[in-house]
Amino acid sequence: MQREKAIELLRDHVKNERTIAHCLASEAVMRDLAARLGEDVEKWGLAGLLHDLDVEITEGDMHHHALETARILEKHGVDQEILDAIMLHNEAAGHGKRRHTAFHHALAAGETITGLITATALVYPDKKVASVKPKSITKRMKEKAFAASVNRDTIRECEKAGLSLDEFVTISLGAMKKIGPEIGL
Repeated sequence: MQREKAIELLRDHVKNERTIAHCLASEAVMRDLAARLGEDVEKWGLAGLLHDLDVEITEGDMHHHALETARILEKHGVDQEILDAIMLHNEAAGHGKRRHTAFHHALAAGETITGLITATALVYPDKKVASVKPKSITKRMKEKAFAASVNRDTIRECEKAGLSLDEFVTISLGAMKKIGPEIGL
């Protein structure tokens, strides 16, 4: 699937602009992670872009979230590796599988860290991701009350994808800085 078609599909299924911004941020992070790890940038980017395609359809029901996305994307002929990564970014869904590849761990960690980076940017006076430093993110990782819904254990899965937390934070923050204006940060 070409990116233009993926954006169209995303906008057809997701109306909340913050969710769209999250998907765009996840795409950027996944593309940069793939480049760093020598993986398929387009494939990883597509997974990041479309991973929450069904969030409004499933109304955030974690027992079903990602399963409907996989069904929709399968009809569009999307690669099975992408479907698996998307399904496995939500291990609570009723598929009974666990993440086991670098792609799976990268998507779970990558889409999760976007929330921590966004929350960190929003406490800065200018509310811009461009102002955020990697050390601010790693510091916030230790503050359980800050962005409490962001699962730090999922972010730490970056290590299962082959990256240290510091390198992962630097790559993810850099990716989001590239598209800051596009995502309202």
